[in-house]
Amino acid sequence: MEWLPGVFSAFGLSASAGLNAYIPLLVVALLARSTSLIKLGSPWDTLTNEWIIVLLVGLTLIEFFADKVPLVNHLNDLIQSFVRPAAGAILFAASAQVITDIHPVLALAAGLLIAGSVHAAKAGALRPAVTTATGGLGNVAVSTLEDIIATGLSIISVLIPILVGIILLPVVAFIIWIAWRRSRRTMAQRTRPN
Repeated sequence: MEWLPGVFSAFGLSASAGLNAYIPLLVVALLARSTSLIKLGSPWDTLTNEWIIVLLVGLTLIEFFADKVPLVNHLNDLIQSFVRPAAGAILFAASAQVITDIHPVLALAAGLLIAGSVHAAKAGALRPAVTTATGGLGNVAVSTLEDIIATGLSIISVLIPILVGIILLPVVAFIIWIAWRRSRRTMAQRTRPN
């Protein structure tokens, strides 16, 4: 069971990357460089290089401001469709490796799927709905909230990974319940006589 915190941490960091690719990378880089809370093995320890940290700070600022400008935020989400899943894959592999020896390909695939799913929900459903409902005026508030959640989830994922598990299990159960209800409703509609 000692591997469980590493897995929870990996899931939390990957989900965070689905909201903002650079915040969790920056949190991991800074914590690994300046504390003993996280120790990255090779090749992931490259994140602690000062030039990589400067680059991550710059990219975080660019994404922060690009995501607040109407229309630019949608272009940013399109570009981030490739970046966020890759960041999630890196974070899952780097953080899961800290505690457990998950095969790198499995870790990269898990991170890719988690971050990609969160990004798809954000960019494909949430943001267009907010844009439509508010005429784009709500995007700044939603983007700011996403940044706050990404930062908080990243920090919690490293400091208190079990909390990620406590939050994650009900969310996953709720998603499964919704999917189950939809499938039952669809089956009922198909079997109903015309």
